[in-house]
Amino acid sequence: MRLKPLPEAPTDLDAVADAQSAVPLVPGSENDCCARLMRREGHESRDVARTWLTFLRALELVVETDSGFKRTQREPTPENIRESFRERVFGASETLSVLQDAGEPLHAEAVFDRLRDTVPGWERERRRQWVDHWTDRTERLLDWLVLLDLAERTDDGYVAA
Repeated sequence: MRLKPLPEAPTDLDAVADAQSAVPLVPGSENDCCARLMRREGHESRDVARTWLTFLRALELVVETDSGFKRTQREPTPENIRESFRERVFGASETLSVLQDAGEPLHAEAVFDRLRDTVPGWERERRRQWVDHWTDRTERLLDWLVLLDLAERTDDGYVAA
């Protein structure tokens, strides 16, 4: 299963570790986990906290059980989460493939242009400004790829690492 929620990339993976540690070891409800993320990580809204909770699930740092959400013992190192990011975050592997196939640095808009056809039809119908939304999402994907050492940001755009 690939999950779509994608928070803004932090400056380092310590923020991911901090978010993971905000999720309890004993399963808690989504409301409880979001409240903990808001309180401990300073997220301004429940929507942002829920995005992080779902993203942590995609990275296999949190699991959902019958009793609620709980953190795993998996360390949030680049080595541990790269594959989960590529395989379980919607658009991550496609974004990386665009960079690998490009042969030159690309800005986020150019990457999105090459990914435009992968945006599901229901997403296009859902928002009037879907192009802006998905261009922003592409930029967030690129920033996460950089954080995970799968891509590099240059003056001319992004390249695969």
